[in-house]
Amino acid sequence: MDRFVATYMMRLDAKGRVSIPASFRAVLARDGYQGLYCQPAPGRPALDAGGNALIAEIEALMNRFPPYSEQREELAAALYGRSETLKIDSEGRIVLTETLKAHAQLKDAVAFVGLGHKFQIWEPERFRTHLEEATEKVRALRRELGSKQGAGEPPGAAG
Repeated sequence: MDRFVATYMMRLDAKGRVSIPASFRAVLARDGYQGLYCQPAPGRPALDAGGNALIAEIEALMNRFPPYSEQREELAAALYGRSETLKIDSEGRIVLTETLKAHAQLKDAVAFVGLGHKFQIWEPERFRTHLEEATEKVRALRRELGSKQGAGEPPGAAG
């Protein structure tokens, strides 16, 4: 498997260390990235983390804009300027910096949430709330798509 999947709850120790779930470490190892790329998630109280696949997605997004354009410069500042490269120790742990912990409002526990090409790190209760909201949005989308299919529209048609 070359994707981050599932959700894991882990403890954050007094030194700010947390163990990356073994399945996530395996994906990072196959990805070939030495360490962990980590940044505050734009618009969410969470951290985006990953390896080469995450960096490739950011580069693809940035490449949609001309070099030196205002949009590209803003993306670079927001996505790279606030990023950190964390080292993974021999026991599979990382040390989350105070800046990263403050953004995600992390205290003593974290939720590692697989999102395919990347994963996010959340404060567990905030993630539960986010997941409930996301699940309700998916249910609403299914109802909407189901009603459109019933009306003779193909799946995914926007009306």
